[in-house]
Amino acid sequence: MATKGLLERLNSGETVAIAEGYIFEFERRGYLQCGSFVPEIIIERPDLLKIMHEEFVHAGSDVVLAFMYYTHREKMRLIGREDDLETINKDALKIARQVADDTGTLMAGNLCNTTLYNPDNPDANESVKEMFKEQVQWSVEAGADFIIGETFNLLGEARLALEVIKTYGKGLPAVITLTPNPDGKMRDGIECANACKIIEDAGAAAVGVNCHFGPTTMLPILREIRKTCKGPICALPVTYRTTPEHPSFMSLVDPKTGALAFPVDLPALLCSRTEIAEFTKAAMEIGVQYIGLCCGNAAHYMRTMVETLGRRPPASRFSPDMSKHCYYGTDEKVSSYCKARKTEYHTES
Repeated sequence: MATKGLLERLNSGETVAIAEGYIFEFERRGYLQCGSFVPEIIIERPDLLKIMHEEFVHAGSDVVLAFMYYTHREKMRLIGREDDLETINKDALKIARQVADDTGTLMAGNLCNTTLYNPDNPDANESVKEMFKEQVQWSVEAGADFIIGETFNLLGEARLALEVIKTYGKGLPAVITLTPNPDGKMRDGIECANACKIIEDAGAAAVGVNCHFGPTTMLPILREIRKTCKGPICALPVTYRTTPEHPSFMSLVDPKTGALAFPVDLPALLCSRTEIAEFTKAAMEIGVQYIGLCCGNAAHYMRTMVETLGRRPPASRFSPDMSKHCYYGTDEKVSSYCKARKTEYHTES
């Protein structure tokens, strides 16, 4: 078990690093389908899920996030596997708890946008409440240390998620992250920073933004949230080069063809590790205390972020060291004949 809980860490001023991005990484590896994005791999290849959790902890994540994103009742109904609802959620929680116990990290349960919530449909929202309730109760039973509610584009749905966590979460802290529209407003019209303040005042342990926005376009939103909220704030961008013209990764276009890049051609727009490090520094200067990466994340990005926080996770043993490279190396043991070839590949400007 982790020696310190989430609230203890946040209240003492510590920065909590969390790896997300399981959906895109498993799709990239050929175990999850673009479109529905339902993580059937939890049931079909639990061994691979355990390994990915371990990879992210190896890279420095303080939290093992139970892979419950899009495992709610509505998504399982969409793919015709509603009978597997309880199994997929409980298996995800069990695997996450095991890795957290083995590594001394925190384990988080997870709620997410349901695609069913509708401000004008009370019956639909009652169904959403029940969906959240069962996932919260399963998280409590599995021994979660806290519960995350994420990727909410509607303030109403985020508030409902927090309400359910507070009602059925047996006192577990709630972290709520929003995903506003490209203009920085929630779908129900309120500015994201003001929405975060409402969620904070309602009792969330930390509030902020995740997904859609890359490092460049998330930073302005974070600055406004920091001005508005007093407590810990969260930042989990996607790892793609969003711009003011295309602030969301869902609107990015392939630089070569001009066609919509989301989702299959997004690799043409991935951030560099240097950009992740620069974002991390900027987020720390703003006052972000709960930081991670969302869609597009992989272990090398997570290690970069955590090293920028001044830490040395186990994966740092294998951090780049170009001193021994055959062409670019400076180590005296490297062949001088090979080193002389450097100019064939790179000319100093």
